[in-house]
Amino acid sequence: MALELGRVTNRKPPFKYSSLTRVGFSDTDAQGIVYYGRYLPYFDSARVEYHRHLEMLVTAPREHEFVMRANTIEYHAPARFDDLIEVFIRVSRIGRTSVTYELAAYRAEDDVLMVTATQTLVLVDLDERRACPVPDWYREQITAFEGEDLA
Repeated sequence: MALELGRVTNRKPPFKYSSLTRVGFSDTDAQGIVYYGRYLPYFDSARVEYHRHLEMLVTAPREHEFVMRANTIEYHAPARFDDLIEVFIRVSRIGRTSVTYELAAYRAEDDVLMVTATQTLVLVDLDERRACPVPDWYREQITAFEGEDLA
């Protein structure tokens, strides 16, 4: 069984999964706060753990990869060094060639919303450098977990 750094949750519907991270010193600026761009590694980690939980984490070289197409972040409150952050993640939509994730990061100590984000990744054929359809097995696995909350 793989060690997960996240967990299934029903604390913040429609999110069904979250992962924990702690703010590192290198994530802060001169004022000791985390600016919105430093949340991207936290989101990457949450996405990895989400896929690990669904047994969809592929680490071998492949012909197709998901690549970031769009990323929108809305900053709500500052986090500081050593804050424990809970990042909630879900797939909100699967298109023909893309997958859209929604994320929300809360400070664990007092449940304050820090950042929200939407990320769209496109499946790309690495040789042809063109978008390709999301496989049925991928769509089915996500749909089984997200249920009716998936658009």
